[in-house]
Amino acid sequence: MEVWEKVLIDPALLAEDVHGYIPCTDCHGGQDVPDKAAAHDGMVRDPSVDATATCGSCHPNIAPFQEYSLHNNLAGYDTRLYARSMPENHPVIEEGESYHCQNCHTTCGQCHVSQPTSVGGGLINGHDFNRTPSMSRQCTACHGSRVKNEYTGAHEGIPGDVHLRSARMTCTDCHTGGDMHGTDYLSVAEDGSVSSTVGHRYDGAQAPSCESCHQDQVGIGSGNPYHEAHGTEILSCQTCHSVSYINCYDCHLERSEDDVPFYRLQEEYLGFYIGRNPLRSAERPYRYVPVRHVPTFPDLFQLYGEDVLNNFDALSTWTYATPHNIQRNTPQTASCETCHGNDALFLTPDKVRPDELQANLAVVVPSAPPLPEAYQFMPRAGEDGTRPGAAQPATPSVDPLDAPAGGSTDPLDAPAVDPLDAPAGGSADPLDAPAGGSTDPLDAPAVDPLDAPPS
Repeated sequence: MEVWEKVLIDPALLAEDVHGYIPCTDCHGGQDVPDKAAAHDGMVRDPSVDATATCGSCHPNIAPFQEYSLHNNLAGYDTRLYARSMPENHPVIEEGESYHCQNCHTTCGQCHVSQPTSVGGGLINGHDFNRTPSMSRQCTACHGSRVKNEYTGAHEGIPGDVHLRSARMTCTDCHTGGDMHGTDYLSVAEDGSVSSTVGHRYDGAQAPSCESCHQDQVGIGSGNPYHEAHGTEILSCQTCHSVSYINCYDCHLERSEDDVPFYRLQEEYLGFYIGRNPLRSAERPYRYVPVRHVPTFPDLFQLYGEDVLNNFDALSTWTYATPHNIQRNTPQTASCETCHGNDALFLTPDKVRPDELQANLAVVVPSAPPLPEAYQFMPRAGEDGTRPGAAQPATPSVDPLDAPAGGSTDPLDAPAVDPLDAPAGGSADPLDAPAGGSTDPLDAPAVDPLDAPPS
């Protein structure tokens, strides 16, 4: 885009827009005079910084909620960073955020009129107001390094998301205006006070959900043998239908000699890992979900102070993930043995940094679940007489995440004995093997399940 295109207004487009009936100075301030310098005196570059004052008169059901939207405030960052810290360190975190985070969060105008300032700003189309933001110029301009590259297939050898390739779906086909504005998760009390109905992005009902479009293809009754076998409580859809995604590690906050803030990412790589679901709920009952390493580490705020994240292990560094790279056919869907008995796909302890293992005990999978003995597919004739039917387990599951015999069968209940705890009478360190031979699923089994059986 040329520089002049970013700043010049298109009078013809504006004349056709209802906003064209509003004098420029009503929103931007300044002076309605012919002299350029005088006209810009007191001008407000982005009037929607105060959405209630400028947009609220016409959009009273949206504008007042801007300050509560995650696209505008830093609530998401604060929630996670404060939990890893102590109250006395919160001012240091806020100082770092003021340099490195504030410019990423946007206003009404930066989604509907211009590009966000964090990616250079500039009018999208001659000051024309776009009801639906541009996926490339606005949504993925900010959500680029992971979402854009995964969704569009920018990683070599990995195709773009099937929803883009086959259906040309954009961000707003799944993520609604209420989601973007924050109004979907806010409630207003009689006294006018506003509160959030969810604590984090994976709280409450799934929205969007795969079932919204694929209800007939999900779970028992779908006719898909793999879906029949796993139901809707063992795996999230992404566990089978996602592929490799970016995992980021040490992200350093830096400032140049000219005091310009920037980030320096020390390590990132593509990978796909299945972990235990740390957020199991009635809405997300899955035992297994894809997990992604988030770009944080104990010295994230070292530029601003020592030991700022002094409660770092309070949260895991491998987190529940919903990658934007969905495929119908993936390595996981090739066969049952691709996942069952294959530790390579699971976040086993050897894949976690030793200094992060304690923080990730709720996510780590002791070992890949084996196939139950005598597990087989039951043939069911279709139109061609060969279509396989639902898979039938011949013996009970020996999944390491199952509740022990005699305990609760409710998949949301915690097992009577946590499989990651050390057995009674052994070492207090949950990562130590108990004396006399380990029964801890984090220890190597006496017989490696990946070894070939005796011929």
